[in-house]
Amino acid sequence: MKRVSALILLCHLGVCFAANTIIAVVNDEAITFQSIEQQLNDTNSLDEKINIVEQQIDFVLQISKVIEIGLSPSQDDINGVLNQLAIDNNISMEQLQSYPEFPSLIQQITDRLSILNLQQYITKGLIIELSEDEIDNCTSNINDRDTKQIRIAQIIISQIDNSDLSIENQEKAIRNFLKKLSDHIVKGASFDAFAKLHSQHPSYVNGGLSEWMFVNNPTIEMFDSLQDGEVSEIYAIEAGWAIATKIEERYINLDIENCKEKIIYQKAQQFYSDWLKDLRDSAYIEIYTDKLKLFSNV
Repeated sequence: MKRVSALILLCHLGVCFAANTIIAVVNDEAITFQSIEQQLNDTNSLDEKINIVEQQIDFVLQISKVIEIGLSPSQDDINGVLNQLAIDNNISMEQLQSYPEFPSLIQQITDRLSILNLQQYITKGLIIELSEDEIDNCTSNINDRDTKQIRIAQIIISQIDNSDLSIENQEKAIRNFLKKLSDHIVKGASFDAFAKLHSQHPSYVNGGLSEWMFVNNPTIEMFDSLQDGEVSEIYAIEAGWAIATKIEERYINLDIENCKEKIIYQKAQQFYSDWLKDLRDSAYIEIYTDKLKLFSNV
């Protein structure tokens, strides 16, 4: 019996040893069999196992760069994904948190958001020009239906600097202030200058200018109905109260724009892939292929 028990113990120790065996090194970080055990067990050939290790190497390099630059997602970002996940699955947050794998889910979300932040950081400011052939390819075999878009400028006020004002009086003070600005603009004052001077929204830097918006709901339709130089009525938004003026309009073909965006996205992905390859080239990487061969029977 003692011999059998000893044999069982040795088997357990062997599994534990295998699980913690280092199968690759990336700079100063080790990749163990246990960290990617499930993925390795789902593969058959050595080439497939090496491919899994290569993917983990890329992951380790990216997460290390996230930590180095300081791009880890905020708790609010993580909570936002969790809330959306609960909504998509028609369950409460409490039910989601009771899920046995919830800690693992948190880690997966954190990792994915981290890499997304890194991708956005690396491709930020990247200017991608499409060739004539690429544009021609987008304009062939499309429909002729154009969609209207407009841009507006807004002056958004969240609060008046007077802590003694009640919520009701604060709202009244904001509306009175916006009314005065509107009157001055109607008489010839610059909306752009007033937005830069008074708007309490980050868009003040650009004179309150918005992105292009589709005319597809009552609010945007109201903006679209504004005449040249006309100022809207005061309206409520999440950030406070605002006035707006219509800046310009255009008509675009969604099929063409979607085609262009797809090509731009592919080029941005290729840019990031090239960056990651350079990151790999500058890193110390070693894969212990001989150890991977042993795990085919583990």
